Amino acid sequence: MVKQKPNLLFLIADDHAAYVMGADGNRLAHTPNLDRLASEGTRFAANYCNSPVCTPSRQSILTGLYPHAAGVTTLRTPLADDRTTLAELLAADGYQTSVFGKMHFNRPGADGMHGFGTAMVEDRINQGWQAAVGRPRPPWRPFQDPARQWLNASKSPLPFKDEEMRSTWQLEQAKRWLTEHKDDGPFAMWFSIQEPHSPFDFPTEDGPRFQPEKFKVPQVGPEDASQIPLIFRDLSDSEKQGIAAAYYSSATFLDRNMGRILDHLRQLKLDDNTLVVYMADHGYCLGQHGRFEKHCFYEPAMRVPLLFRFPGKIASGKVVRRPTESVDVGPTILRLLGAEHRFDRTHGRDLWTSPARDEIFSEYLENEEACLLWREWKLIYTTGKRKRNDGYLTDNPTPGRTIRLYDRRHDPGEFVNVAAKYPALVQTLTKRLEDRFRTTHPEQNQDLDGWLRPRDGA
Repeated sequence: MVKQKPNLLFLIADDHAAYVMGADGNRLAHTPNLDRLASEGTRFAANYCNSPVCTPSRQSILTGLYPHAAGVTTLRTPLADDRTTLAELLAADGYQTSVFGKMHFNRPGADGMHGFGTAMVEDRINQGWQAAVGRPRPPWRPFQDPARQWLNASKSPLPFKDEEMRSTWQLEQAKRWLTEHKDDGPFAMWFSIQEPHSPFDFPTEDGPRFQPEKFKVPQVGPEDASQIPLIFRDLSDSEKQGIAAAYYSSATFLDRNMGRILDHLRQLKLDDNTLVVYMADHGYCLGQHGRFEKHCFYEPAMRVPLLFRFPGKIASGKVVRRPTESVDVGPTILRLLGAEHRFDRTHGRDLWTSPARDEIFSEYLENEEACLLWREWKLIYTTGKRKRNDGYLTDNPTPGRTIRLYDRRHDPGEFVNVAAKYPALVQTLTKRLEDRFRTTHPEQNQDLDGWLRPRDGA
C-alpha cells in the first residue's frame, strides 16, 4: 500500500505579534493552543515579515517573492493572475486545495482563484456569516472615529457569544470541508483568521479576562515625538492600557479557534500525516514608540510568530533563534511535503537545508522606506518624498531623506539613532540594501529612491 502524500494545514493570523504568545515568554498572553503547537514542533523565534502591512506580506508569502517582485506593495493591490502561488503548485501535485478566511486578494471570491479549488475568502465569509447570525456587527470606522474608538480602548466585546462569532462560523465551514475531503487524497488547506486585527474582536465570554491596569504603557523614546502619528497623540494612558487589553483578549479568541481546528484534525486521525504551519502576516505595536499599528520597522511590528509541526519529520520543542524571513515559508513547505513542483523563481530559502541568512530585508513602499537587519544593526532608509496615504501622518509628512541606524545589542528598544556616529557602516548597509533591490527588482535601471516608489497603487 502506497502511503498518501502528507497534507498541509496552513494557519495564519492577522496582526498577531510574536511577543504576544506564551511560548515567546509572555506571561500575560493566554495562548495555550499555540503554545502546545510550539512544544510539539519547531518555533522560529526570530522570523521577520517582508512588509509590515497585510496585503504585500500575504502575497509575498504566497508567491515566494518579495513584495516589489510579486507586484503587490500597497494595501489595495490585487494579486495578478500570472503570479505563481504555493496553492497552484500544490494543486498541480494533486492536492485538494482550499482557503477559509482573510487573504487580501482584493477581488470577489471564486473557486479556483490563485490555485484554491475552494476559495471562501472575505466576501463569502461575511455573506455566509451574516445570513447565519441574522444581525450585523457594530460599525467599525477607522480614521473617521477617534483612535480610542476604532482601537477599542474601552475593551468592549462584540455583542455575540463565542458560537455566534464570524471566526467561529468560519471554523465550522473549514471543519466541514476537512471532514468531507479527508479521503479524497492529500489536501492543502489555508485557515486564515482575522483576529487579532483591530478593533480586536472577541466574544462576550472573554470580556472579563484581561484587566487594563495590568498592562504597562510602553516607554516612549527621546526621538519618538515627531514620528508618532497624529491620530495617536491624544490617547490617555488608561486608553492605551485598554487597547492592549482588547488586543490580548482578541489573541485569546484567536488561539481558541486555532486549537479547535487542530483538535478536529486530531479527531479525524489526520494529524500524524499533516504538516501544520502557523504564522501571521506581520506584528503589531501596542504603544511601543507611541504607535498602535504595524506600518513601521520597529521590532514589535516586524517580528512574526512562525511554528512548524510535522510528527516524525520535525523536532519537537525546538527553538531556532537565527533570523529568518517570512518569504522562506513557501519553499520550506514544498520541500517538506516532497512536492514535485517548485517555484521557478523565489527569494525564499529552505529553513532547514539552506545556509543561515546574514541579513533580513523588509519594505514598506507606502512610505517609500525599506529596512535591513545585519548582525546587531538595523538600518531604516526612507526617501521622505511621499506623503503617505495610509492615515498615519506625522507633523512633517515629507521630511526628505531620512536614515536611521539602531544598535540592537545595546539599544534593543531602538530608541537612539546612531547613524551620524557610524557613517561608514551606514554607507555599507545602504549599499547592501540597494543590492537587495538590484538583484530582485524587475526594473533594473533605478537607484534606491526609484526602487522604493510603489508601482502598483496610488
